[in-house]
Amino acid sequence: MSTRVYAMPVEQTEWRIPGHEAETIFTWEYDDGRDRLLSLYEKGKERQWNTQTRIDWTPELDPGDQEGMPDAYVPIYGSPTWEKLSRDEKNTVRHHMFAWVNSQFLHGEQGALVCTAKIVETVPDIDSKFYAATQVMDEARHVETYAKLLIEKVKLAYPINPHLKTLLDQTISDSRWDMTYLGMQVMIEGVALAAFSMFRDFGNHPLTKAVNAYVMQDEARHVAFGQLALKDAYAELSDAERREREEFVVEASLLLRDRFLAREVWATLGFDVEECVDWMNQAELMKAFRIALFSRVVPTVKKIGLWGPAVQKGFLDMGVIDFQNVDTDAQFDQDDQIAQDLEQALAEIRGGNGNGQPKNRTEELAAIIVAGEG
Repeated sequence: MSTRVYAMPVEQTEWRIPGHEAETIFTWEYDDGRDRLLSLYEKGKERQWNTQTRIDWTPELDPGDQEGMPDAYVPIYGSPTWEKLSRDEKNTVRHHMFAWVNSQFLHGEQGALVCTAKIVETVPDIDSKFYAATQVMDEARHVETYAKLLIEKVKLAYPINPHLKTLLDQTISDSRWDMTYLGMQVMIEGVALAAFSMFRDFGNHPLTKAVNAYVMQDEARHVAFGQLALKDAYAELSDAERREREEFVVEASLLLRDRFLAREVWATLGFDVEECVDWMNQAELMKAFRIALFSRVVPTVKKIGLWGPAVQKGFLDMGVIDFQNVDTDAQFDQDDQIAQDLEQALAEIRGGNGNGQPKNRTEELAAIIVAGEG
């Protein structure tokens, strides 16, 4: 309801409570919602899922199995360090790299959980509070999912990467609600979406395909949420405020690019860290991977209006500016459809062969893989 239906005059439509870290904002305007944000809120309510029951956790997962992910996707594949290793040692590298990547997914999801809870508290609009509340549940589920994957299947984990830690620190500690949106909803989750898609689209193990497809279905809504909210807010920025946020975009982009160098893995395995990093910086596959990470970020940054000379130069120097005209709505729709196709395949599998009996395991795994490739 709006203030016009209150029995007594309401002097202000917001109540602000100062805090040490951030300002808590109440609003008394309950019917002033934007249609697209409320539509995302409806989807957020309808698309809740239970990781314990929606995902089949029974398949064994061997990170050293080349059927699940070819050697060519290991970042130091083909390097002098790689070529000196035995098959068992290469499998150990694969295990550690898989654990490191999924550990960063896990830690990033906890960061998103904290940031979104903060957004509920600090954002001034009721429709944004509604949607952010659904995202808090999404992020809790994602933390649960990646933790289960690491603890029960991978049985190895890494601490948070220093670059990701720095960006999360900046995002969480800033008292302004829009900076929490920008750091988490646009930058961190935008890069995460691109990384998730590579595991979903190029991996062959049904468990990791399902995990990333279902998480991506949620995350696509989250990035759309940040895009919608910030596009409105940033139309009113002063030149100085816009420059500050554009500088943050460039800095955050560099941190997100460099977090995928996996220095912690090479150090843990006793390799020459600088040799491994140099290889990753010049290997064509890794350069393409690190560019592709920004396929979701660049068009979103342009859409929300942070497209000044500093941002354009930063993206040009990183080799990612060509993503500026990517249709993000089409990307979000595709992510949603792939997850729905996977769910349909699973429903057919659970329906069995018509007499209530499940299909055999080979048919089941094949169906999941085909659905994930859609």
